[in-house]
Amino acid sequence: MSTLTVWKFNTPEGAEKALAKLEGLQKQQLIQVLDAAIVTWPQDRDKPRTYQAFSTVGAGALGGAFWGMLFGLIFLMPLFGMLVGAAAGAISGKFTDYGINDDFIKDVQSKVTKGTSALFLLTGQVTLDKVEEAFAPEERGQLIQSNLTKEQEDKLRQDFGSEIPA
Repeated sequence: MSTLTVWKFNTPEGAEKALAKLEGLQKQQLIQVLDAAIVTWPQDRDKPRTYQAFSTVGAGALGGAFWGMLFGLIFLMPLFGMLVGAAAGAISGKFTDYGINDDFIKDVQSKVTKGTSALFLLTGQVTLDKVEEAFAPEERGQLIQSNLTKEQEDKLRQDFGSEIPA
């Protein structure tokens, strides 16, 4: 079973630093990072910068379409307002199938603002106590979490997953 989590950091570079640390922990087999994406929002910018952190060739990876739609729904929605209301409503309804509901979207929107960053993770196995110990208290982000059921995970990968090379 996979878990989709979002970690909010109080600096624009916090998410990138956390991912670098998680990559080291993955080499120690303390966490399995299946996919990741980052949002960084410097104070002097009107919009956040978003990017997929990993190549989507892994078995657990989600496609760029998933991250693009999720980030669009979270960060572009206020810009387009009612013009895209119906389309956003349809997309939002689709994400509910994966355990990502409107409350989750609104929570991320309200917390990831100028001067902050966020790390979106799809993880498998985690040795939680060891991963927690690896992060100093000031390095830890604020957790916004959405657990995926096996069915939601399978549907998410079917709809948005990358094709795995033969």
